[in-house]
Amino acid sequence: MRKIMFIGRSEAGKTTLSQAMKGKTITYHKTQYVNNFDVIVDTPGEYAQTKGLGHALALYTYESDVVGLLVSATEPYCLFPPCITCMANREVIGIVTNNPDANVKLATSWLELAGCKKIFYVDSRQQEGIPEILEYLREDGDVMPWEKDASDPVN
Repeated sequence: MRKIMFIGRSEAGKTTLSQAMKGKTITYHKTQYVNNFDVIVDTPGEYAQTKGLGHALALYTYESDVVGLLVSATEPYCLFPPCITCMANREVIGIVTNNPDANVKLATSWLELAGCKKIFYVDSRQQEGIPEILEYLREDGDVMPWEKDASDPVN
């Protein structure tokens, strides 16, 4: 599976999405440092929100295959300036984290303005949109959790 790095402001849903993608129980955990897992790089929102820490995000993009810009559909503003995706030397996708009362259309327009061509919509607590992201990151030979044969002891 291709490695993805999540970037977004604090409480955008990066850690919750990481937990959902790994099939873990969703629990609140404040990310204090860059968590570089097997196929997910989960970053603290403060790195995106603080000019002096933003350089660290640029370095971690080199260890990833895909960069995911996260915007919560409940946010009153967007951190990402127009056309920011050209600054990354990796593919950049947009991810809108939402809830039923959120402004998904506004969050989508912010990600499009930032330069994201591919945008995913997720509700990590309901597991909505997670299979689509996993499928997008899939490489030849990857076996997704829903494809495992229960009768096969190896899987």
